[in-house]
Amino acid sequence: MTLTDLYELRDDVYRRPLITAVQRIGLGPGWKVADLGAGNGDVSVALAAQVGRTGRVYAVDIDPLRRNEIATKASLFSQVVAVTQAVEELALPEKVDLVFARFLLLGIDSPKLAVSKMIESVRKGGWIVVQEPITSAGRIDLQALSTDTLVIKWPDIGVMVPKLLADAGVVLTDMWAESPVGYGSGPEVDYLYHMTEHPLPKDSTVVLPPLVTVVGRCE
Repeated sequence: MTLTDLYELRDDVYRRPLITAVQRIGLGPGWKVADLGAGNGDVSVALAAQVGRTGRVYAVDIDPLRRNEIATKASLFSQVVAVTQAVEELALPEKVDLVFARFLLLGIDSPKLAVSKMIESVRKGGWIVVQEPITSAGRIDLQALSTDTLVIKWPDIGVMVPKLLADAGVVLTDMWAESPVGYGSGPEVDYLYHMTEHPLPKDSTVVLPPLVTVVGRCE
C-alpha cells in the first residue's frame, strides 16, 4: 500500500468527524477555507464541494509532490488552490473564513507555533477546526494500541488541542471525540494494520484512535 492509499483509507474511516464539524459551523457557498496538511487532497475536495464555485479552498501541504495529487483530485474544482508551504511559515494571500487542520499537529516540531499561524490566517469572527488523535487510546480487542512503532512526534496531541487553542486566544465553541470501530475486516482494520505494520488476530475488534475535534472562533 502506498502512502497515497493510506491517506485515502484514513480519510474514508475518519470522514464522519469532518462532516459533523462542517455542519456545526455552517460551512457553505462563498466561504474561503485553508486546508492545512492537505495530503492527497481528499479533504480539500470535500470542502470545495461545500463552498461551491464562489468559494475558495487553499490546499496547503509541505510536500511539493502533493501539488500534482491535489490538482488531479481537484480537477473539477477550479476554486481549489494548491500551496506548497510549511504550516509554521504559513502566509496565505488573503484572510480566510475557516482554517481546517487534521492529523497535522501530531507530526510537527511546534504545535504552538502552528496554532499561532492558523490564527493569523483567519479573519475576525472566522473559524478554526482542529482534529487530532489520541493514539494510545486505540484498542485491538482489550489491548491498548502501542505507539512505539509509530513515527510521529505527538501521538496523543488530541488531548492538548483544547488548551493550545484556548491559550492562544481562540474562543472554544465545541469539542468532541469520535472513534471508528471495525470487526474482523473492513477499512478500519486495514487502516490499523497498515499504520502499525503488525498483523492483527483474526476476528479482532478494532477501535481506532479517537479523533478529538476542537472548534473555535477568532475574535
